[in-house]
Amino acid sequence: MNEVTITIDGLQITAKEGTTVLQAALDNGLYIPSLCNHPDLVPAGLCRVCIVKMDDWKIAISCKLPVKEGMVISTEDPEVQQIRKNTVELLIANHPMTCLTCESDSNCELQRVAHYVGVTPDSLKRYRRSVRSIPMDTSNPFFDIDPSKCIMCGICVRTCDELQNINAIDYGLRGVNSIITTLGNKPIADSRCESCGECVVRCPVAALAPKNTLQPMREVKSVCTYCGVGCGVLLGVRGDKIVGVRGDKENPVNKGSLCVKGRYGYKFINHPDRLKTPLVKKNGELVEASWEEALNRIEEEFSQHKGDQFAALASARITNEDNYLIQKFTRAVMETNNIDHCARL
Repeated sequence: MNEVTITIDGLQITAKEGTTVLQAALDNGLYIPSLCNHPDLVPAGLCRVCIVKMDDWKIAISCKLPVKEGMVISTEDPEVQQIRKNTVELLIANHPMTCLTCESDSNCELQRVAHYVGVTPDSLKRYRRSVRSIPMDTSNPFFDIDPSKCIMCGICVRTCDELQNINAIDYGLRGVNSIITTLGNKPIADSRCESCGECVVRCPVAALAPKNTLQPMREVKSVCTYCGVGCGVLLGVRGDKIVGVRGDKENPVNKGSLCVKGRYGYKFINHPDRLKTPLVKKNGELVEASWEEALNRIEEEFSQHKGDQFAALASARITNEDNYLIQKFTRAVMETNNIDHCARL
């Protein structure tokens, strides 16, 4: 694909044909504020925050504007700055001012954009501030929905449609009463939502927020244990406990996406009933044993029960390669075809 040269605020940059001005800027380290744009989704141009002036006369939204050879773009034109600031102020005029206790504090795109465009307490005085009183939807066991914090960017709707093909949520009602809701405005738990959490991780504010979250101290790369797909995960660790999981975008298997089990099913790791050492039955009771003792016991028992006395049950929570080894071991070593898999039960 051919490259074109454009100028943004006096800086010449190159971009591939078909790229939008917003993407070209971001690829070259130039920040243009936006609220409805996400790299995983088709640009929608809903928020109108990413506006720029093209060739010194036309105001356009940069997320939908394709680059052209010789194009001159201004992101700091006074008219652009005023329109952008007014747009953000109108969003904040009906937004809760609970930033310090908000789940997205310091990780809120609206907070970042408001600071960038220069919103101040004095500039908000001319608006009739009124936060909408809309009940939270806490029906989902993994995340909460707070419509009063929603900025109607549509990222969650497009994620559910374009990436997940579930269409559990969409725009509902009309005008100033518009909200993101389910079919029939039912609780999210009664909808076709699969609780994958893909919309939650992409929400630019805290309208969608996981329950009982803690900020991790560090992250550890790992692989999800729930099936043989091998999705890459980043485990959020605080002290000696796992407090969160997010998808690893660098992993070629899932590229950052996770299902409900991979994203929210991690509490078994720190569960007090989790087995941490092998157990061997002695005198009718299970007692803790070393791995060497346990493996020796397995070797002893297996050697005495070959053929039809032996059966193996493979697991969906191990890799495909491990499942292959189990069936190979059962047939070649234990000399039987008595093997089944938990996914078939």
